[in-house]
Amino acid sequence: MEDQAERLREIMRQRGTGQDTGEGKAKAKAARAGDAALQPPARAGKTRVITITSGKGGVGKTNVSVNMALAYARLGKKVVVMDADLGLANVNIMLNMVPKFTLYDMIRKNKPMKEIMVETDYGISIVAGASGFSQIANLTDKERQNFIKELDTLSFADIIIIDTSAGVSSNVLDFIAAADDAVIVTTPEPTAITDAYGIIKIIASESRYEALDMDLKLVVNRVKSAVEAKKVADRMTHIAGQFLNLKVDYLGFIYDDSVVSQAVIRQRPFMVIDPRCKASICVQHIVGKMEKREPKQTKGFASMLKRLFGKAE
Repeated sequence: MEDQAERLREIMRQRGTGQDTGEGKAKAKAARAGDAALQPPARAGKTRVITITSGKGGVGKTNVSVNMALAYARLGKKVVVMDADLGLANVNIMLNMVPKFTLYDMIRKNKPMKEIMVETDYGISIVAGASGFSQIANLTDKERQNFIKELDTLSFADIIIIDTSAGVSSNVLDFIAAADDAVIVTTPEPTAITDAYGIIKIIASESRYEALDMDLKLVVNRVKSAVEAKKVADRMTHIAGQFLNLKVDYLGFIYDDSVVSQAVIRQRPFMVIDPRCKASICVQHIVGKMEKREPKQTKGFASMLKRLFGKAE
């Protein structure tokens, strides 16, 4: 497996080059150089659906979702981030945006996707979550069919990143089951590890997920070192494999970086605040690694809808 820490150290050694004057241009040049180094061969195929989830709140799941979207956009991908936290949506808050419409308006008021989807200044589009809405499973037949029809209009995208709520609600589990890749975010905190393992355990124990052969991946966020991240990952992947007979792929880690907290306060992605900070480079590495690995099956967005709703008429 490629040594992420060594790759990051190599990039960081080159970080200061050309940044003494013309800071904006220099940063852009450095960012492009970093992208070229990390960019994998072009991938052709259907829309790739990536669900980002976590066992508990506060581990940086939405931050990971948004900044992964930006990293994909920097590779020339058309990216849509859908905020599927139907209780407390916050993707738009992180981007300092106040959308006119949300998923709620699409589900309950028949607004078309093109009216609720918002283009951002960062080269990605977002679909704001339906705060206060409860369960997708509670949709009427008419609402479900309309939801399917409107979600299918997102098939123009190369990448759809679904940012779920934290926890193990039926909404979260369904979006995990529907994805080409399900990325579980944790931190080294014992409670975060326990709750992330809880999601994996439920997936392993649910009979309706047995035949889905889900591609589960793990990202360890806010680590002090690569060694700390590997300890967490080794523990979780070993337990999942030995006791649950479920493979979880360690995708990578993201450093605990002061730029991230500054970005949250400023309501801008840290990939924009400083594309060359440690956290940004980590995210670019993770996305590059994902692009080098095709999903087990190229299901595409239509198949995602079938898995999520049972049919996609």
